[in-house]
Amino acid sequence: MIVCLLTTPIQVEAADHYIERTGDLLQVAVPLTGYAMTYGYDDEEGRLQFYKSFITVTGVTYALKFTIDKERPNGKGAQSFPSGHTSAAFSGASFIQKRYGWKYGTPAYLAASFVGWSRIDANRHYLEDVLAGAAIGIMSSYYFTTPFDHISLSLFSSGSSYGIAIRGRW
Repeated sequence: MIVCLLTTPIQVEAADHYIERTGDLLQVAVPLTGYAMTYGYDDEEGRLQFYKSFITVTGVTYALKFTIDKERPNGKGAQSFPSGHTSAAFSGASFIQKRYGWKYGTPAYLAASFVGWSRIDANRHYLEDVLAGAAIGIMSSYYFTTPFDHISLSLFSSGSSYGIAIRGRW
């Protein structure tokens, strides 16, 4: 009984740490997925739009962090507003949704929302920090990103077959 009581706080701490670490990974994975999709679709225009959006999100986020200088809820540091993790994740999610559609955007937004929640759960940010980060990420991607509707035609041959391949998003 004593052993169980002594290990309970350690288990809770480990679970909290897992949530925070997962959020840390997703804040990179979501925008990286959007970036990788530009290669999967051979989408140079989308890649340039991604760069513009992500550079803007990063610049605006850090300019606000150092201008506003808001203390974090845990008292460790004074760059709480806005949440950089959340702005990065929502930048990636909104890029994916706007460029390639809701089919890919929905899971990306769910992952980005987890990032925001993980920052609050870890006591790193207040709700308003996370909401501001999400808004910055979404607005930047929506400003720079256009839907991908490029359709390309190419000739192909495969053994005794010849034809025209149509590639694009419908």
